[in-house]
Amino acid sequence: MEAIEKYHPIDCDLHDYLEIACLYHYWLRIELTDSTCFDAKALTTCSTSDKEEFLVVERHENQQKIRLDRLSAITALTPGAMFRTVSFQRAMTKET
Repeated sequence: MEAIEKYHPIDCDLHDYLEIACLYHYWLRIELTDSTCFDAKALTTCSTSDKEEFLVVERHENQQKIRLDRLSAITALTPGAMFRTVSFQRAMTKET
């Protein structure tokens, strides 16, 4: 059985891009940290009682939750979007 990695919150300024994408239901190209890439419509964000945060998207008429620390980048595909590509990569640091 695979252990679930501890959630690492994303930077606060990156939340703004997700909120804009959800507010206007942008179509996004979503790149994940495991190199998966797909297109989906941003719907909303949510969090769990464990304080894990998720982006909820619609893909193939189904809703899917993506844990925010799994995002590598999002690119707005919707014409006239307020942003183009946002990178969620951050420098990895050692915990001591």
